[in-house]
Amino acid sequence: MGNNLVTDFFKKTDKLLWLLTVSAVIYSFLLISSMQRSGDYNYLRPQIAAVVLGAAAALLIANADYRFLLKKWYIAALIGITLAVLVFFFGINVSGTDDTAWLMLPGGFTIQPSEFIKICFIITFTKHLSFLNEKKLIQSPLGVATLTIHALIPMVMIHFQGDDGTVLIFGLIFLFMSYIAGVQLRYFAALGIMLLVGIPVIWSFVLNDEHRNRFLALFDLDGNATTNYGWQQFQGKISMAGGGLTGSGLYEGSRVEYGIVPEQENDFIFTVAGEELGFIGCMILMAILFGIIIRVIIDARKANENDGRFLCTGVFATIASQTIINLGMVLGFLPVIGITLPLFSAGGTSALSTLICIGLVQSVCNHNEDDMDTARINRKNRSRTRIRL
Repeated sequence: MGNNLVTDFFKKTDKLLWLLTVSAVIYSFLLISSMQRSGDYNYLRPQIAAVVLGAAAALLIANADYRFLLKKWYIAALIGITLAVLVFFFGINVSGTDDTAWLMLPGGFTIQPSEFIKICFIITFTKHLSFLNEKKLIQSPLGVATLTIHALIPMVMIHFQGDDGTVLIFGLIFLFMSYIAGVQLRYFAALGIMLLVGIPVIWSFVLNDEHRNRFLALFDLDGNATTNYGWQQFQGKISMAGGGLTGSGLYEGSRVEYGIVPEQENDFIFTVAGEELGFIGCMILMAILFGIIIRVIIDARKANENDGRFLCTGVFATIASQTIINLGMVLGFLPVIGITLPLFSAGGTSALSTLICIGLVQSVCNHNEDDMDTARINRKNRSRTRIRL
């Protein structure tokens, strides 16, 4: 009986997405275990604990009906706001970061609340989009204004905590979900024009000196491309170039062992793959991540209800934007803004939240047949009504 339940569960969910997720986790364990030769801290142990907890949460969420979760959107909103407020009172700065966006838990563990706030935002924003669609307000100025206010609440709070990299991720989630929900292109065009016009203001008054220097390092306009703010990217490129086609071998990279690349355990984990596993290892890593992204897109397209489609789109925007920005940072195309590589970077909060997001997508897949059955019943009822009339 138990085997039948397990078989039925995995029969409905996206098996390839599960496989890709497990592959990413195992790959990350290998990279982290190799990287931690550079110091005394054991990054692998908390990572495994977070993955085990995240896998359990993903399985529970996948088995639950996502529509029930959406009905409890106000709980997600309360959790998100509470976490954001707690950071203002009890937030700390951890090594390797320049923001005060972390909380210390009993036992010396730290978490980054913004990772969980993303999940809360995806849930509440999905409910908001569904409400506007039902009321035919999704294309009205008032409806778009309420969506913008909804998105600005967490973005502004996290900005004042100093984590503007996460603010950018929230903005991209907002844009992707709004577009899929049917917000007209003219609103996006208006936003784009306002951003272009506001670049001087953003550069002068929103970005601080560190942010500006990170941009300047990309173009070496002030000579700091290989020193100071450009040092991390410069060393990362050297490590990946030295890996060649096949790399020096896992646990054999000398630059990895001596920790030449700063923060190689989280934001720059890609450089560990580049040096020790070479171009082939990097391509496999990217194939796994982009495979996950594509599967989430496919699951979004297969969803029979708007709610499921919006949820999957939010997860897609989260994983895709973090992946592209992180790789852009490491390869020197984008400034370093502290974005982790999903499922690969060392960081329990990031791994846990990403696995929960995977669970949300699997919940949509798992209950998609329920949507189909409901649709068939509704069609039959409408047909019977027409016959009676």
